[in-house]
Amino acid sequence: MGRAFEYRKARKLKRWGNMAKTFTKIGREISIAVRNGGPDPAGNPRLRMLIQNAKTANMPKENVERAIKKATGKDPSDYKTVVYEGYAPHGIAVLVETATDNPTRTVANVRSYFNKAGGALGTSGSVDYMFEHKCVFKVKMKEKPDLEELELELIDIGGQEVFVEDDLIIIYGDFEAFGPIQKYLEENGYEIENADFERIPQNTRKLSAEQAEDIEKLLVRFEEDDDVTNVFHNMA
Repeated sequence: MGRAFEYRKARKLKRWGNMAKTFTKIGREISIAVRNGGPDPAGNPRLRMLIQNAKTANMPKENVERAIKKATGKDPSDYKTVVYEGYAPHGIAVLVETATDNPTRTVANVRSYFNKAGGALGTSGSVDYMFEHKCVFKVKMKEKPDLEELELELIDIGGQEVFVEDDLIIIYGDFEAFGPIQKYLEENGYEIENADFERIPQNTRKLSAEQAEDIEKLLVRFEEDDDVTNVFHNMA
């Protein structure tokens, strides 16, 4: 097993606290996908996957349709993806992904969370180099799947790791390989349950239980902010 497997096994990020938060997150990502690639799922792979993610999260169909319609309306919410970088206490590097229609508000909030925790918001590129940006797919298990053969097929198009977790096939690949991997899985009859992007730290820092609690408190602050979609860190 490779580093993506070990990272996934050890990752302790908190999950979104409720369905409303999850629906808000997916709805904003749908808006961004529609504005970037159009409202037709057939011609917009990212939108197609987000609709599947919404289905997996039990997001009502009307919520999805509303998000698509709003993004194509005369006065759509202009959501943008903005990534903030900084340091939490005890030297932990943090990447905060947001989907926001007001970057001024969002950066002020992110900065305040870092400051209150005894950390600091950094400049672009200050910690990004410590992480590898990967795409990840959760695929429903086929009958008697040949994982070795699947991994060999995917390596040619940017796939890197394939393993089983909780009766799902987990596939990690290069960030740029999202489209080719999605296309391969769809064309070969694999049912994709969820697809997303993760940032995997190249190295991690081990903290004491008390120090780790400081980081967890900061993660909760980020998690409660509606503009924040994902948080990644290099705490072991």
